[in-house]
Amino acid sequence: MDPRTPWQALTRGDYLRGGWPWRSAGYLASGVLVGVPVLAVLLVLAAFSLVLVGAPLLLLTGVALGGVERWRLRLVDTNPAADPHRIPEEPGLWAWLRVRVREQATWRELAYALLHGCVLWPLELLALAVALGAPLALMATPLGLALDGHEVRVLKGPLVTTYPVAFAAALCGLLLLPALLYPLGALAGARAALTRLLLAPRDTELRRRIGEVTRSRARLVAAFEAERRRIERDLHDGAQQRLVALAMTLGLARLDAPPGPLADQLAKAHDEAGRVLTELRELIHGIHPQVLADYGLGAALTDAADRSAVPVDTDLDLPRLPPPVESAAYFAVCEALTNIGKHSGAGRARLTARHGGELLHIEVEDDGTGGADAGKGTGLTGLADRIAVLDGRLAINSPTGGPTVLRVEIPCRALCG
Repeated sequence: MDPRTPWQALTRGDYLRGGWPWRSAGYLASGVLVGVPVLAVLLVLAAFSLVLVGAPLLLLTGVALGGVERWRLRLVDTNPAADPHRIPEEPGLWAWLRVRVREQATWRELAYALLHGCVLWPLELLALAVALGAPLALMATPLGLALDGHEVRVLKGPLVTTYPVAFAAALCGLLLLPALLYPLGALAGARAALTRLLLAPRDTELRRRIGEVTRSRARLVAAFEAERRRIERDLHDGAQQRLVALAMTLGLARLDAPPGPLADQLAKAHDEAGRVLTELRELIHGIHPQVLADYGLGAALTDAADRSAVPVDTDLDLPRLPPPVESAAYFAVCEALTNIGKHSGAGRARLTARHGGELLHIEVEDDGTGGADAGKGTGLTGLADRIAVLDGRLAINSPTGGPTVLRVEIPCRALCG
């Protein structure tokens, strides 16, 4: 497995042959380039903070630097650091500021900005000077002697006046450089770990964000179900009633028309209106069956089993459940029964549904040929995603030769009354 950080790379024998030494050096060097302007900005804003003007800007500096540092961390850490901040629920600068001031991550970023501007980048500069500057200066001794012609001072130390001594110093620098690249990588790894500690999301922040995503996901499911039911009501109370009235009008006109071409055309129109009305009723039933809304999941599953192309034995014991749960479970069973009728070659199926311990458990089994795979484009793939939104699980066990068993589990509580 490829290393993700300098610390992991240091344990491998090919550390010097890889790119990690230079990535570490680049990370520390870029820290110096970032740290110098950060120190200047902090000094200016600290002065303005005396009149309460620079305090908000000082806070924003920490937030901005946090984003830069999380991006820069990719130089030495292949696992990206996520943004710990929440997205404000309202637009505007003041809403953004209110959210940021209340977050621990904002204050950690401010502390990091102060630490980086005052302490970290000077240490990085010193490390680079020792680990890279000193060996390179030694290796440049013969060049310096050639340019001066008489003598050259090595690292502010002894004078070198002869080429044998100059080349000996260059050899020392050549040997010293790879040896110092190891501690340089270790320092870069420690520096990256400190950055991740202060600027990446903490466990509590991740749990909070997961909770927000879960609640948002539940609201989306509820809104989706409400929209389905609204469409079903509009079709049932609007378009369907108009088609019924049209079919009745055509039927009366057909009875009153004398035999002939007009009567034949009215008969065709009447039959066509009847077929359209039948298709519309099937469409309405597919969007959100009325029995599901009125009588719950148990009655809806019984109705689905009665309409199945393959005989279905049912064993159902279900209370009323939350509408999103009932809808997802119903359509999962309908899709399973449809697949049994079309693809399984089964002679009989069995449907079992129970609710207990705050868990809905549904099992659909058939005696067909098996070999079903939800990952090969069947409609169950989308239903599995929909059930996963409810923290549920859909699983299929279908060995070649059968039987095929589909299981649905959705955590939920029964509705009172």
